[in-house]
This record gives sequence, structure tokens and C-alpha cells, in this order.
Amino acid sequence: GPGIVTRSLLDAGFRVVALESDLDFFTDLQSLENSLDGQLKVIHGDFFRLDPLAKGALKPPAVSSDKLFETMGVAAVPWRADVPLKVFGIVPQQLERNRLWRLLFAMYECSSIYRYGRVELNLFISEKEYTVLTAKPGKSKIYQALTVLAQLGYEIELLHKEPWSSFATNLKNGKLAIPKTVQVPNDHLCLVRLTPQENLFTGGLKPSNASTFIFMVKQSFAKPKSRLTDRLNSWSLDNSDRLLKALEIPKKAAMCNLYPEDYKRLFEALQNSDMFAETLFHDEVLASTRTMY
Repeated sequence: GPGIVTRSLLDAGFRVVALESDLDFFTDLQSLENSLDGQLKVIHGDFFRLDPLAKGALKPPAVSSDKLFETMGVAAVPWRADVPLKVFGIVPQQLERNRLWRLLFAMYECSSIYRYGRVELNLFISEKEYTVLTAKPGKSKIYQALTVLAQLGYEIELLHKEPWSSFATNLKNGKLAIPKTVQVPNDHLCLVRLTPQENLFTGGLKPSNASTFIFMVKQSFAKPKSRLTDRLNSWSLDNSDRLLKALEIPKKAAMCNLYPEDYKRLFEALQNSDMFAETLFHDEVLASTRTMY
């Protein structure tokens, strides 16, 4: 865009690398870059087109995270180290949910930007999606697989709520480009800080089996009001009663009533169960993980 956030970050004393996909805005930002003494670096690219799945040479605005981090001079750090980089931006409303899924998937796999550590995201997202990310168990309409995985993976902080009227939200036909919602309010854009949890990869959850965990959670929410015992039986687990007792989860608990931590504990217990193997999900995971977002 016109560089309002960029200028605010520069005024606050940050060293900024700006990705701009629109060539008109890119030219303006280059002029700003030339007027500063190395505080700003402008790159023709789009943060939401980082590391596309398509193979072959990348054409701007698609960007390789490896080349981007090399340009910035940011080296990879261990997962439990401090945040190596902070990202600021606005998530485009078109395919917003898909973009959030893609970031979440990359974090669990430690791929793309998360190969370099616990990169902090400061993003404007719709109030609708913020409500989903922070929903509580039992809210069957808005408590979803995305909720569980986001709350497990990120520390989620609401920094600011800004009315839609502050943003250019008109379509070419004059109508508002604001997604209509029925279940939840959507009157603002929310500036949300998403910091990856330092202790995410403890116990049995690892980047190498994270896709299986994600698939398990998504499959659990196919029927959010179904009982956990029924779901375990569908996975051919015949010692489910003993497992639930060990985890201190009620037998009649519905999938939408489990806390995010319960899903992680359940996955770790299944990993250690004699009756369970990752091969149970293997074919389904391969078929779905790359299309789920």
C-alpha cells in the first residue's frame, strides 16, 4: 500500500524490510528508501506468496523465504530461542482463512519462515477470524479445528481494534468489500500478535508428525458434537475407556468441548498406544494436508 505502516515503523526506530507487490506503490517506497540511510529495504514481493507450492523459478511477487532472509541478513535460530524477526502486515480479505491456515501449517512443520525460528506475526485480520481464533470450547459454531491449532501453536494477543471505516474497503462497483457474517461481529480489523509457543514441540508432537496431528484435529471437527468415544472407536481403538480415564476426560465429552491442550494430550497418548500407529492416518494425511488450506 502507500506505506503508512512502514512509515510508522520507521518513525519508531525499527529497521524495516518492506515487501510490496504493487509496482506503483513499489516505486514510491523506493524513493523513501533512497532518502534514508539504510533503515529501509524495499523488495518487489508479496508476503502471502512466500514459498508457493508450485515448482520452478519464482516470478515476483512470489518470493523465496530463503532468499528473503539472506537479503535481510537474518540467520536461523533454535526454536526455543528469542523471536528472530517481527512481521507486520494486513491479511487480504480474499481467501483470508486460507492464508491463516497456510501460516499455521508452516509453523507446525517448521517450514518457510519458521525454519528460522519463532517468527512473530503482527497482522490485521478481520474481527470474524479473530473471534474464531480465540473462541472457547463449547461454542460449536465458531470453536473449530483452526481455533484449537492456533491456540496451541500461538500466544494470541489483541493489540488494537480499528473500525472498517478507517480502511479503503470499497469495491469497484461501489459496494463495501467487508465480509458479511451472521454468527459473529465483523465491525473492525483487529491487529493481532501471534507469537509461536516456545514449548509447542514437547512430548510427542514434532514437526515430522505435525501433519498427522493437524489431520486428527480436522477430522475430529468433521462432526464437532460427536462424542470422543465414538471418534476413538472409528479409529479402531478398542481400549478407549482406559485411555480417557488416564487422560481424565469424561466418556461423554463431545469433540467441541475438548480444550486445545486435551487434543495435544490425546495425540501424544495415541502415539504411545499399542493400538495406534501413524499409518492409520497415513493415506488420508498425504491426500489432504496439501489441500486443507
